[in-house]
Amino acid sequence: PEEMPNAKEVIKRDWPTIIPLIALSTILMSGYTPYMAAFWGITGCIVVGLLNPRRRIHWKELVDAFVTGAKYALAVGVAAATVGIIVGVVTLTGVGFKISYVVTSAAGDIAAAIQPLVPWLADVKAMTLFFTLLLTGIVCILMGCGIPTTANYLIMVTVAAPALGLLGVAPIVAHFFVFYYGVLADITPPVALAAYAAASMAGADPFKTGNTAFRLGLGKALVPFVFAFAPSMLLVAPGFTWNEFWLATLGCAAGIVCLSAALSGYLFANMSAWERWLAGLAAVMLIAPSLTPTLIGIAMIVPVLVSQWSKYKRANAHVVI
Repeated sequence: PEEMPNAKEVIKRDWPTIIPLIALSTILMSGYTPYMAAFWGITGCIVVGLLNPRRRIHWKELVDAFVTGAKYALAVGVAAATVGIIVGVVTLTGVGFKISYVVTSAAGDIAAAIQPLVPWLADVKAMTLFFTLLLTGIVCILMGCGIPTTANYLIMVTVAAPALGLLGVAPIVAHFFVFYYGVLADITPPVALAAYAAASMAGADPFKTGNTAFRLGLGKALVPFVFAFAPSMLLVAPGFTWNEFWLATLGCAAGIVCLSAALSGYLFANMSAWERWLAGLAAVMLIAPSLTPTLIGIAMIVPVLVSQWSKYKRANAHVVI
C-alpha cells in the first residue's frame, strides 16, 4: 500500500493531461474524421506539455518525442505497405467476398440447426450473426499470432468487413470488432507477444504467463459481441438509443465480472465447481443485449452471490473492526 500513488494527489497534480483526451473524444463524437481527432489530440498534448506549470516539458523532450514517433511510424508504415499487397490482391480478385459468402453460409447452416433447440434465446438471423462473429473472431485471433496489430487489422477488415456487411452490421462496428480481436491476439498463446514481454520483465515462465493472461483476459472476448448486437454501446454507431446503451453496457459489465470470477475461481471467496459453472452460464445470458436473457442471467447468478457472500461472512466472522 505504501508504494501505491494517492489518487487525490495524482489528480490534483496531473489533471491538465486529461484535456487532450477530452478534445480527441469530443471531436470524434462530433462527426469529424479520425484524422482530425488525432491531429487535435496530438496538438493538445503538445500545448498542455508546454504550458503545464506542474510538469512543463523541455523542447529537447519534444524533439525526442517527434523522433520516437517517426521511428514507430516507419515500422507501422512498412507493415501497412506490405499488407497493402495482400489487400490489393484480395480486393481485385474478389476473394474477400467469396470468403465472406462461405463464412455467412456456414454460420447460417449452424444457426438453422441450433436455433430450434433454444428458440427463446434468439431468432435465426441473430444466431447467424452470432456464429459469423464467432468464426470471424477466431480467424482474427489466429491471424494476430505473430502479426502486428495494425497489419492484422488491415487484413481482417478486408476479409471480415464484407461478411459482416452482408448481415447488416454497420462499418464502424465491423472495424472495431476485428480490431478488438486483433489486439486480443497479443495475449493468446502460442504467440502471446505482450504476455511474453511481461514474463521476461517478471522473470516468469513465458508459456504459463501467456496461458494465465489469456484465461484472465478471456472476459474481454465477450465485449465485441455485445456492441455488434447493440451498436449503441459504441455511442457513435447508427441507431443510438440510451435505453439500448444502458442495457448493453450494464449487462456487459455484469457478464464480464461473472465470467472473470468463473475463470479465476474467486468472487468474494473461493468458488466451488457448481458456482463457477453457474457463473459462466450466467455471464453468457447477461451479455445478451435483450431483456429476457439478461433477467435469466440475473436469476442464475443470485444463488452464486448468496453462497459467496455467506462464505465471505464466515471467513471474516472472527475479524473485529
